Amino acid sequence: MTTHDISSDLSRELALEQAHVDKVYERLAVATKEAQRAAQSGASHYRSDRGDYLREEDMTSVYERDVFAYQAAKRLAILEAEHEGLVFGRLDLTDGDTDYIGRIGVHDDDYEPLVIDWRARAAEPFYRATAADPMGVVRRRVLRCRDDRVIAIEDDLLDGESAPSDLPVIGEGALMAALTRARGHRMRDIVATIQGEQDEAIRAPYQGVTIITGGPGTGKTVVALHRAAYLLYTHRRRFEQGGVLVVGPSDVFMNYIERVLPSLGEDSVTLHSVGTIPSDVLPVDAHRTDHSEAAVIKGSVRMVDILARLIQVPATVPVVGRTGHQPKLEKDLLLTVKGNALRLTGKTLLGLRRQTLRATKTNHARRAGRDLMVNALWDLMPEDHDVEREDFAGLVSDHPAFLEALATWWPTQHAMMELRRLSYPEVLARVADGILSPQDQRTLLDSFAELGPEGDEDWSVADVALLDELAALLGTPLDDDNTEEQLFLTAESSANEIVTVSDRLARERTDDPYADRFVTYAHVLVDEAQDITPMQWRMLRRRGAQASWTIVGDPAQSSWPDRDELAQEVEALVGLGQRRTFRMSTNYRSPAEVFDLAAKVVARDFPEADLPHAVRSTGIAPELRTVHRGQLADALQEEVDRLADQVRGTIGVITPPSRQFDLEQMLAGLELDRSVRERLTCVTTLQAKGLEYDAVVVVAPDEIVAEHVGGTRILYVALTRPTQQLVTIDIVPNGAPLAPGAWRADLDEYPGQAAGGAQAS
Repeated sequence: MTTHDISSDLSRELALEQAHVDKVYERLAVATKEAQRAAQSGASHYRSDRGDYLREEDMTSVYERDVFAYQAAKRLAILEAEHEGLVFGRLDLTDGDTDYIGRIGVHDDDYEPLVIDWRARAAEPFYRATAADPMGVVRRRVLRCRDDRVIAIEDDLLDGESAPSDLPVIGEGALMAALTRARGHRMRDIVATIQGEQDEAIRAPYQGVTIITGGPGTGKTVVALHRAAYLLYTHRRRFEQGGVLVVGPSDVFMNYIERVLPSLGEDSVTLHSVGTIPSDVLPVDAHRTDHSEAAVIKGSVRMVDILARLIQVPATVPVVGRTGHQPKLEKDLLLTVKGNALRLTGKTLLGLRRQTLRATKTNHARRAGRDLMVNALWDLMPEDHDVEREDFAGLVSDHPAFLEALATWWPTQHAMMELRRLSYPEVLARVADGILSPQDQRTLLDSFAELGPEGDEDWSVADVALLDELAALLGTPLDDDNTEEQLFLTAESSANEIVTVSDRLARERTDDPYADRFVTYAHVLVDEAQDITPMQWRMLRRRGAQASWTIVGDPAQSSWPDRDELAQEVEALVGLGQRRTFRMSTNYRSPAEVFDLAAKVVARDFPEADLPHAVRSTGIAPELRTVHRGQLADALQEEVDRLADQVRGTIGVITPPSRQFDLEQMLAGLELDRSVRERLTCVTTLQAKGLEYDAVVVVAPDEIVAEHVGGTRILYVALTRPTQQLVTIDIVPNGAPLAPGAWRADLDEYPGQAAGGAQAS
């Protein structure tokens, strides 16, 4: 099918769906007017001229009026509230019927359904049907509407054998539909394998941990999307109450869930990127990324010990030196009680603090720390003293020196202020001694230097897991640990202040100031899980300690250097619970010619990588170019012009981070039609994760490898973004020989899948 045919099909299908949606909204307008009239007539249904009493029959009429008016008003409120995105789904059935699914049920004048309420049993196949068990559905269509206009459609062909040969399939499902309709036993076997793998993963029980793996183009994210809808629909009572957390690099999940599961998507599902997860306990919204070396250090569980050391000595305690990571402190506590001079050294006070923190979070430990300090001072009193223990505690607790020491050693600590302390070389050197090398410490200091002014920090995505760890260690700051709410009234209290003791204690029971503020969920779905660092897994675990999990990712795309460290954190999450792993083995999106090249690149450096098998061929080999630095703009002009003519969809230019600004300026200077420029996007290798383009130009592959830890895996991600054509451009200094980049070395020694090799120039 040509791109013209695809465009024609899309326009025709959009017009077809718009006609039905228009009919639905026309009927909705009629129903709204009827509800308005009913509400008005209900209000005047019974009126009496007797103002002093009502007879029994009058009371019955009043009750009937109120019920009538309430029902009419309720219906009117529903009709007005569900206007946006009213119709979101369509089912084409094997018996030739068509059902539309929406937020509420709408009928025509003959009471035939124009839209089926998504909660009705008749809507069940929309959420539960799969290609392996289509439940009488030939094609499932998701409609995307803005107000009452249909702006996009996305299809799944679930029963290819029952589908008419001319049935259009629009969107990502078209690739799978093309395979389904292909002739020959081999392709049918491939389709059956894909459908079986997807069905198992989608319908797996919600309990425990479900892991969905697969390389680029295997449809694992789409499978997770359908699994999320399937679980939410099938177990909606559980998830309405407990909530669902979706973690991913884009809003694709939230957009889909909000469309097809209206009340659940709006009220029960929370979408976060990794940089916003701690927003339940901290005012943070991070999007900046660190250099890869700093991100690896911040993401390592080595930071747990560093942060624990950091909070042991508050910023208010003067540190005059150190032995290793042990601080030398000058802040002693010296006071006199009944003529007895008592001294607690800084070392002793630090020991008391550490003793307290073994059992209590920092911001909750002030009272316990105060008691330990009083006890330690009591032990210093001579045996022949004449002070009672209670009197001694009162004398000490009110002493200015004691209060100063308490404020010094037990201040309220805040996660953001504490993490900021790691930007001071002397603090980092002390708390990281024996954990981080001097080079790693310098890398961290350089990273924290990018935070910006104090109080207005530009936190990175890697920082938020450290902030969350600190929030867990510190506990929620309390208003005042020394004050307790008065339970009984004083003589001066007014009548307006009267509440019961039970009322006051009930508030304490229901709003425990010592409780963690982490919001927890009944189910957690993590997309692009290979990019989650060990520290970020710890952060996620706090939100899903009792949750069931769906984890979606591709280990071959992971750039994390310490595989064992990462595996340990995932194992800690899974624990002894149920675990199911589903592997999507077939790449049906990437052309085999493109994936052949990408597979060779990653297999050369990581022979253990589990790669899918690409089954779709375009007959167009990747174009591998080498140009001088001064010729890059001309090369980009040539390639963008050519690709714009050969593909009607998007064109992505993928660049190493260090080149993004210059490359964006270069692309802005190209002579391009407006229509082409609207299809052109420039992204870094990290931004490209999870995205797809019809054609891709990868600029400076060697620099991509050099600028990332695990750089070959990052290049593998970039090379697998196109669904049709791939171009790579190596850059050499002006005047140097036009030699291919190092990333292309020895690739012929590794087996590939494509019918033809790459074209070099």
